[in-house]
Amino acid sequence: MKQTVLLCALFFAQILLGQSEIDQVKLTLQNYIDGSSYNRKEQLKNAFTIDATLYLTTKNGFKRYSPNEYADFFKGKKEGEFNGRQGEVLAVDIINDIATAKVEIAGPDRKWVYIDLFLLKKKGEKWSIISKTATRVDENK
Repeated sequence: MKQTVLLCALFFAQILLGQSEIDQVKLTLQNYIDGSSYNRKEQLKNAFTIDATLYLTTKNGFKRYSPNEYADFFKGKKEGEFNGRQGEVLAVDIINDIATAKVEIAGPDRKWVYIDLFLLKKKGEKWSIISKTATRVDENK
């Protein structure tokens, strides 16, 4: 009986620890979402490692950006003011100290919708985005 209780306790501890890790990854993703939705450049940059790579397609073609260059997309806009971008975490998968995530980002009135894919790495107790790419999925592409 003691072994069964111990095994059940270990099982539930693993579930709780796993949930905690998922919550921590989602917190990092929420910093990305909130930073980009409310023009908070520092919050946005803090979601990434300093040397993260962002691979995005723009009107000028496929390009690699740094977190600072990406945050500059929001310069000149009032910090803290909602700009219409809405984000939702669709999926998170964690293996030890790495994670993948899928996030939907939609513009005002869903005039445009992107799916962002992220790679994250845990350093110490903090999860950070190490890479991001995106593709537009709405019908107005």
